[in-house]
Amino acid sequence: MRFLNRSADRWAGRVSRHRRGPLAGLLVLLLGLLLTGGLYTAFSPAQAEQTESDEELVAKGRELFLVSCSFCHGQNGEGVRTDDGNQLGPSLVGVGAAAVDFQVGTGRMPMAAPGQQAPRKKPVFTEEEIAAMAAYVATLGPGPAIPEESEYSVEGMSDEERQEAIVRGGQIFLTNCTACHNFTGSGGAMPRGGHAPKILGVEPRYIYQAMLTGPQSMPSFSNGNLTPEEKRDVIAYLESLEENPDYGGFGMGGLGPVAEGMYAWLVGIGVLVGFAVWIAANSTRSERKTKEKVES
Repeated sequence: MRFLNRSADRWAGRVSRHRRGPLAGLLVLLLGLLLTGGLYTAFSPAQAEQTESDEELVAKGRELFLVSCSFCHGQNGEGVRTDDGNQLGPSLVGVGAAAVDFQVGTGRMPMAAPGQQAPRKKPVFTEEEIAAMAAYVATLGPGPAIPEESEYSVEGMSDEERQEAIVRGGQIFLTNCTACHNFTGSGGAMPRGGHAPKILGVEPRYIYQAMLTGPQSMPSFSNGNLTPEEKRDVIAYLESLEENPDYGGFGMGGLGPVAEGMYAWLVGIGVLVGFAVWIAANSTRSERKTKEKVES
């Protein structure tokens, strides 16, 4: 036992002397470099591969952009003006990937011809091509990113949470959206040839992105104006409108007094006028027949 203690003391003394030596610091430095290099070798390839993939996606998006979008938006997304100073296509710097996903994903872009408002139509590009163009436009300037499904989906809510979200979303919608989209989300006419589209049946992803980016004449509701939770509440309210039956019978498109007045004039008053003409015509025939019988 005494021998083991002496050996341990002798070994500790040697280690202490070597630790104070001039080569000790160099040895520690070499060990640190070897450890750092090993960690870099282990994790660096995956990062490099991901970066290369992102670069390829952006490059593909730029090629698609130059072919399909640069005529109106410029080769670098700076926007294009006509000779008379009118805006042919707005600048895309800072609009973010969410704006591209909305505009191209709903078929509004590319437009067949410049106009007041782009209608929704069948998309021209695939999901992969849209993602590539969105990645390229996102490099032009910081802007809203494409939201995750968890940000706009109401699937994970309990019944109680969903009812609360519907109530909150209804209040937000009635305050901010009914002036253009109608209280039932059926849309309506706008000044200068524009229109607010029908938003019932629209995918929650695009409703969220429309609120986030403010396409065309619609105001944008950034996360500073409406939080992601409030946007999701609005989506929950709109989905509840689709699920609820119309207890009033024929809804006439849900367009309110305009549609009701049109139906009143064309159908209601039209039917009454038709009956009045028919009664007058039959009364005249009866009087003629009576007069002829008297004379005979």
